Amino acid sequence: MKIKALSMEEKDIHAELSSIRDLMERSAKFISLSGLSGIMAGIYALIGAGIGYSLLQTGDYEHNNIVSIAELFLVAFAVLILSIGTGVWLSYRKAQKNGQPFWSTGSKRLLINMAIPLVSGGLFTFILIYHGHYGIVAPATLIFYGMALVAGSHYTYSGVKSLGIIEILLGLLAALVPGYGLLFWTIGFGVLHIIYGTVMHFKYDS
Repeated sequence: MKIKALSMEEKDIHAELSSIRDLMERSAKFISLSGLSGIMAGIYALIGAGIGYSLLQTGDYEHNNIVSIAELFLVAFAVLILSIGTGVWLSYRKAQKNGQPFWSTGSKRLLINMAIPLVSGGLFTFILIYHGHYGIVAPATLIFYGMALVAGSHYTYSGVKSLGIIEILLGLLAALVPGYGLLFWTIGFGVLHIIYGTVMHFKYDS
């Protein structure tokens, strides 16, 4: 009887420890990330890619058409702002719905760890454009974005790491196959976001 009682006590202790560990992991991670935000980001990217393609057809990039480059930059910037804005809004709504804090330790760590490669990649992209290396812009953005996802995956859903690795591999492939940067950019920021966002939505949001 004593052995059984001890066994039950151990089970209770293990259950309590497991509950505490789960609570600590949830507090350290940003689990309010919305799958719909990924889908919307992908849609924005596809629209932006379509606009970019039309600009590429009319722009004279062999003679460094500054106006067209500026237009492409504005399109990419608009896609970025819309994606971030939509992501923040949908994730905030999800956090409120689940009774979770939006601005928490997990979200702060996620932001800081993703910001380092994203800011570095953004500055590197500006340098590439400044020196006229337009063919490397798409691979660079994919690689740095993938690195940001991998860095931030420790503070949110584990699947984000897989998406980041795929983005990096896609960027490296884009660097190996010059002339198809927009296509790879469309796949990485458009198609993959929609696929991953859909998986996330049905796995965590439903």
